[in-house]
Amino acid sequence: MVFVKRALGFGLILILAACGGNATRFAVNTPAVTQSERIAFASVEVRDVSLPSYAASDEIAVQAADGTLTSSSDVLWADAPERAIALELSQNLARMTGRRIASEPWPFQAFPDARLEVRFADLVAMSSGSFRASGQYFVAVLDGGRERSGLFDLSVAFDPAGGPGAIAAARGQLILDLARFIARDGMK
Repeated sequence: MVFVKRALGFGLILILAACGGNATRFAVNTPAVTQSERIAFASVEVRDVSLPSYAASDEIAVQAADGTLTSSSDVLWADAPERAIALELSQNLARMTGRRIASEPWPFQAFPDARLEVRFADLVAMSSGSFRASGQYFVAVLDGGRERSGLFDLSVAFDPAGGPGAIAAARGQLILDLARFIARDGMK
């Protein structure tokens, strides 16, 4: 049974590495924002996110049931994960709130009303077909208002047979779900 589970995890990695000697990069397409959220701030700066080293790597990592992380230098994210995730968060929040939200460095003359910082404890595709994120967010209010923080633990299912494209789609949905969660729980 353990061998079968390991074989499935390694099979997904083989699918990831099947691209050959040249690295293949996978972009994360943001899903459509279909719900709007009201927040208490007119403007928010999304700070650079903090990721575990395996998630900050350009290589797409997959975690087996036994906790082993496997990746290949042949299968890469299209953009640096820390930069890309901060941009995805800010764009998702801007679309769902209609507010002025941007990732750092803050591009506007006037300071933002609040700053959002997200620290991931986990951000990983599981060989079983689940993309998981857990960690903590912090909302610092610049005018001295009530600051907020909270924990998150979210996951999105994907088909492991879909390879890195399915993993990239799952990450896009997961970051959208995280933006909605932070808007509802941390920015009211």
